Amino acid sequence: MEINEITRIIIGCGIEVHKQLGPGLLESAYEECLAFELKQKGLRVERQKALPIQYKDIQLEYGYRIDLLVENEVVIELKSVDILHPLHEAQILTYMKFAEKKVGLLMNFNVLVLKDGVKRFMR
Repeated sequence: MEINEITRIIIGCGIEVHKQLGPGLLESAYEECLAFELKQKGLRVERQKALPIQYKDIQLEYGYRIDLLVENEVVIELKSVDILHPLHEAQILTYMKFAEKKVGLLMNFNVLVLKDGVKRFMR
């Protein structure tokens, strides 16, 4: 499946979750429901994927976790915050770098319309 099709499906599933739940819940609720929707569409989803970090001669095995990794291609970082900050963008870009993935979606569910809370990143 082409990467644009995967991200289109992810965003569509996110919109469905947002329609059903609305804003204001914890990230974990959106994560659970989005993972369910994506699996219903036949996509492979890994939740809370451990992200090892290599620093010089040491490896930190479980330094960070990717909220969702879809089809082993798309990193999804979920938020439920009033405003996305540059720090959130830096976070997903760092996760993409360490995971060696080219595409990421930052999705903030604490908005009135989900399309206003979605940012796509390429590296």
